[in-house]
Amino acid sequence: MVSLAQPLVRPPAPAEPHVPRPSALRHLGPAWYATVMGTAVVASAGAALPLRTPGLRTAATALWALSAVLLAAVLAARATRWARHRDAARADLLDPAVAPFYGCLPMALLAVGGATLAVGGDVLGQRAALLVDGVLFGAGTVLGLVVAVTIPYLMVVRHRLTLADVSPVWLLPVVPPLVAAGAGAGLVPRLPAGQGREALLLGCYAMFGLSLLATLTLLPLIAGRLTLHGPLPLALTPAMFLVLGPLGQSTTAVGRLADAAPTAVGGSLPPALGAFAVVYGVPVMGFALLWLALSAALVVRALRRGMPFSMGWWAFTFPVGTCVTGAETLAHRTGLVAFQWLAAGLFALLVSAWVTACAGTVRGLLDGALPAGPPAPRPGTARTR
Repeated sequence: MVSLAQPLVRPPAPAEPHVPRPSALRHLGPAWYATVMGTAVVASAGAALPLRTPGLRTAATALWALSAVLLAAVLAARATRWARHRDAARADLLDPAVAPFYGCLPMALLAVGGATLAVGGDVLGQRAALLVDGVLFGAGTVLGLVVAVTIPYLMVVRHRLTLADVSPVWLLPVVPPLVAAGAGAGLVPRLPAGQGREALLLGCYAMFGLSLLATLTLLPLIAGRLTLHGPLPLALTPAMFLVLGPLGQSTTAVGRLADAAPTAVGGSLPPALGAFAVVYGVPVMGFALLWLALSAALVVRALRRGMPFSMGWWAFTFPVGTCVTGAETLAHRTGLVAFQWLAAGLFALLVSAWVTACAGTVRGLLDGALPAGPPAPRPGTARTR
């Protein structure tokens, strides 16, 4: 019999099972390359802005350096994820909400390469900048062509999709060759005269056509989905801005290729390509401004309904940046002051979007909300109120 005077000895509580903390890298998807794209395009657009501002080139050079650091960091993090969480990385390719974001990798390489050629020479020297751009252009072009075939193939064969699943995100895999076309224009005059220059020029036009026609097959689906099923879910609303990417980038590409044409081809081709750059670019820029207004209205609507910050907010940067560079090429080819002011106004919008997205990302990293967790919900079939 136990005496009441004796202290009660309690058996030790069983140890709680150790639950390993999930690695932050497990949910670090390909959308993180958008931070690289969005930063590099600010540098490229700022360097070519028709209206000069003191200190602008210095700021553009600093942003180029930041984009290069971000590219190295994201590449290392993604490689580590493939090594440690191969199951999650492979699952991304079979997830129709994530797989299209693989298009961001080649565009990140091409964007940093283009910014290196535009302003990186101030730091590296022109010869080193050209070498870096050449390497990134080659890698980005090859990866872009692979992605442009592989992701649509998976969407057809492995993904189970309906009209309600259609999203502007679907444009991401088919846009990289268009970005490569614009980036390649800067390398055409730097090749030795002869067959090499002409082959690169016409190859860039081929990539322009590849992306443009693929985009034209998707735009009616996107418009139909919005008309029949209403606005995208709140978290996906920033993706509306992705449509601006192929519009602005195609205008940029044809303008820059027309500038490079006299160094590669002769006869009547350079004047014809120059006229095509204007005849194509002006109407497309007009449609881009229409889509920008529609997208901005839907974003304001979503913000009023509590749209949270996510990595999707980086969609406000690179697509708008391509419209800036597109307006810059039109200003150069037409001489219209209106296009100069349009480029300046869009650049101000781009800088504001970059600051907002960057601040939200830094805040998310500091409070632990990022790296991004599971993907945002797919578009629903019901209209959002």
